[in-house]
Amino acid sequence: MKKTPKERIEELVKLINYYNYMYYVENNPVISDYEYDQLYKELVELEEKYPEYKLPDSPTQKVGGHVLEGFKTIEHKIPMLSMDNTYSEEELLEFDAKVKRMADVKDVDYIVELKFDGVAVSLHYEDGEFILGVTRGDGFKGDDITENLKTIKTLPLRINYKEKIEVRGEVYMRKDDFEKLNKEKKEKGEELFANPRNATAGSLKLLDPKIVSQRNLQIFIYQGFLNNRLKTHWEVLNFLKNIGFPVSPYRKHCKNINEVIEYCKEWVEKRFTLPYNIDGMVIKVNSLDLQRTLGTTTKSPRWAVAYKFPAEQVSTVLKDVIIQVGRIGTLTPVAVLEPVRVSGTTVSRATLHNFDEIKRLGVKIGDRVFVEKSGEIIPKVVKVITEARTGKEKEIPIPEKCPVCGSKVVKDKEEVAIRCPNIRCPAQVKERIIHFTSRDAMDIEGLGEKWVNIFVDKNLLSDYGDIYYLKYDDLIKLERMGDKSVRNLLSAIEKSKTRPLSNLIYALGIRHIGIHASEILAEEFKSIDELKEATIERLSTIPEIGPIMAESIIEFFSNEENLKVIEKLKKAGVKMEKEKIEEKKDILSGLTFVVTGTLKNYSRDEIQNYIKKLGGKVTNSVSKNTNYLICGEQPGSKLQKAQELGVKIISEEEFENLVKTRMNK
Repeated sequence: MKKTPKERIEELVKLINYYNYMYYVENNPVISDYEYDQLYKELVELEEKYPEYKLPDSPTQKVGGHVLEGFKTIEHKIPMLSMDNTYSEEELLEFDAKVKRMADVKDVDYIVELKFDGVAVSLHYEDGEFILGVTRGDGFKGDDITENLKTIKTLPLRINYKEKIEVRGEVYMRKDDFEKLNKEKKEKGEELFANPRNATAGSLKLLDPKIVSQRNLQIFIYQGFLNNRLKTHWEVLNFLKNIGFPVSPYRKHCKNINEVIEYCKEWVEKRFTLPYNIDGMVIKVNSLDLQRTLGTTTKSPRWAVAYKFPAEQVSTVLKDVIIQVGRIGTLTPVAVLEPVRVSGTTVSRATLHNFDEIKRLGVKIGDRVFVEKSGEIIPKVVKVITEARTGKEKEIPIPEKCPVCGSKVVKDKEEVAIRCPNIRCPAQVKERIIHFTSRDAMDIEGLGEKWVNIFVDKNLLSDYGDIYYLKYDDLIKLERMGDKSVRNLLSAIEKSKTRPLSNLIYALGIRHIGIHASEILAEEFKSIDELKEATIERLSTIPEIGPIMAESIIEFFSNEENLKVIEKLKKAGVKMEKEKIEEKKDILSGLTFVVTGTLKNYSRDEIQNYIKKLGGKVTNSVSKNTNYLICGEQPGSKLQKAQELGVKIISEEEFENLVKTRMNK
């Protein structure tokens, strides 16, 4: 019997959502890509013809809506706490003993789940419909990313449960989608993502949901807050799956800690067979009553712990050593390896750090070596298997000349590294420009490694000062540089002229001066010119700017070539001073602040001094006279005191917005 358009649309929505679940969650495709595409195409055509029958949970609604202006901050009703880590059987046994001691019980059963390497989010549903999605943020407040989360194919927009419910899960990116994304970014000359977790986090922060929908993000749900009679975490997971949530099939109910340990061991090797990354296992007390009895600390639950996998070491042959030249001329030896699988990816190169490390390892070309991934990201050579030597191995020579420009190398007495002293060395020029354009520096979108290499090779750039003199007529002649690309790039370059002083200081590439030191210097000095005139004595008195940093700053501004480039930037209109706040020194007058936890962009002294400069008052303890508690990660008892007294709790981002708002009044 032929179905009506309404019935067929309902059938297709149900089918396609099921096929998405089987493919992405169960990793068990039950239909070919071609058949899937045909069904999806049919659904699109029917919905276009009969829009009145379009369902809110249709997979066609996952393509992304309007561009967002920004993200609202949402407070978590229940804090999203982090989890303590364990790294050995002994530590898992200690966790079990502690749980039993604190709960005064003899036996505890646990649920063990995969620890997904992604981004934690909170999801809210009312009357069965998805209404709000929030990032973890600082654990107490996060960003409203509802529109971006709606693009996730495996996230149900409607569930079979009518009561209000909050669930939590991990958004992740599959390995194949990550490789595809980075390939596309490389072709466009854009900065690559370091790993799938970074790609996921970056995607969720995009303001255009349509772009997010192209990233093919996925989600697993691992926690739910329900107003029902369920007594165990195992029952909660099964209930969440039954009402439509994607719950990982890889979970186990363990009767005791010994079963937990065995299940964790099982996944040490098996993790590499998954299409997505996991970096450990999560162990949770099964009984919800027992969870409530154990409670939480200010940063983590006492009833759960993470087991982190040990770094994997594999052996392979070191075939050769190549030398890379960095932005300050440092020569770094890189091992060329016989390709080998490490932590789920194929590795053909690994860092040797420096030539002192080569000497310490005693490594030679032709050696069989052990390789591991540091933090499961950067491959490195950790040991030589001397027993495997045949006598044909060759020593690794220390270069006397730069492999790129041929200049004689130098070695500082205080350092292990050897450097090329020629600041016009093409390799250094390229690396300095790449650093200058990077996200934490001048953040010039579209000017990635690929285009920097091309522009330098085409003599369009000889240093980063030349960026601001690039012309439309020169760029449009380049292959794969269309009108829109050129205009977007020139617009991004123009926009970068107004970056904060701290970004510019970091972008200059002064040796030993990282992001944090740049922020300290931008707080101490009003402009690049003032920093340039600073003496070694003044620099050495600044907290956290040690003698090595001070000498490096003096050396940088003593170099005539560097001063010429700075002059180029100045003439191009790049902002060289920080925003003036002197005339509004009293903008925080009458307000009392307390600071707790670890902040991302300030040390405790920095933010306290900043508040005082703006006329605010800082105290060490929370009282009824406190106006704001600035709360970072891992806050102490001050947070609880503030909550008891009803003191307004804000993140450092909210503090900065408060300052900007009062400045603009």
